[in-house]
Amino acid sequence: MGFLSSIDFVLIGQLTMLAMVVIAGPAIVFLLAVRGGDL
Repeated sequence: MGFLSSIDFVLIGQLTMLAMVVIAGPAIVFLLAVRGGDL
């Protein structure tokens, strides 16, 4: 359990949220462009 206790779950959560935002940004723009929606 030493390995699990050394993991910073708050940091992992923040990195996960940051990754979601970074991925979702271009993905939303791409979907809008494919659907023909104007930005």
